[in-house]
Amino acid sequence: MRFDILTLFPEMFEGIFSVSILKRACDKGLAEYHLHNIRDYSTDKHRRVDDYPFSGESGMVMKIEPVAACIRPRTARC
Repeated sequence: MRFDILTLFPEMFEGIFSVSILKRACDKGLAEYHLHNIRDYSTDKHRRVDDYPFSGESGMVMKIEPVAACIRPRTARC
């Protein structure tokens, strides 16, 4: 079974996948884990992935462009 994890902090998951029951599942070939840093798919020079909400309320929202580029099939990427 393949798990693709989209995150802004891939370092948080590396420890979990290297010493837990998830590592044993990976070693046995039952699961494979792929971490994807959403910032790698940002197009601006500061690698921003957040935007301001349109409603004027406080908080932040994710831009769809980096997430969509990350989940796009690899064959479609240049």
